[in-house]
Amino acid sequence: MNHYNFTQVLQDEAATLKVGQRFSQFLPAGYTVFLHGDLGAGKTTFVRGVLQGLGYQGKVKSPTYTLVEPYSFLNKTLYHFDLYRFNGEEEWEEAGFRDYFNANSICMIEWPEQAHTVLPQADIEIFLQHQATGREVKFQANTPLAQQVLQHFE
Repeated sequence: MNHYNFTQVLQDEAATLKVGQRFSQFLPAGYTVFLHGDLGAGKTTFVRGVLQGLGYQGKVKSPTYTLVEPYSFLNKTLYHFDLYRFNGEEEWEEAGFRDYFNANSICMIEWPEQAHTVLPQADIEIFLQHQATGREVKFQANTPLAQQVLQHFE
C-alpha cells in the first residue's frame, strides 16, 4: 500500500493543541496512533489537544514513568503511552497492555520504536519535528480506512 500523508507547519504550542483538537473529531475508536519526534517536539502537547477535543478538562501529563495514562469517555478510552523508558516484552505482557488495543479504545503511543516487537501496526503515524519557527507535523495513513480519516481531516 502506498502511504497517504500530508504535512502542516505549526507556529507554536497553541497551534499544536488546535490541530490535536481538530484531529480528535476524525479519530475513531479502535485506532492505534504512533507519535514520533525528539524530546520536546510536541508529542504530549498534541495528545493534550486530542483529549481536549474529546472533552477532557483535566491535566494531561506525560506518562514517562507510568508508561500509560488512561482517559475514559462515554463509550471509549484513550490510552496515552510514553514508551521512552520501556523495558521490554516481559514488561508489556506483565502489565497486560495488549488488552488495551481493542475496538473501544484509542491508543496514542509516544516512542513506539522502543516497543516495535510488541505493538500492533499503527493506523496513523504522526511525525513532529522542530523547525526554525515552530514545528512541522506530518500525518501518515498506514491503512485504507486511515487514509479516509486523514483525507477528511486534511
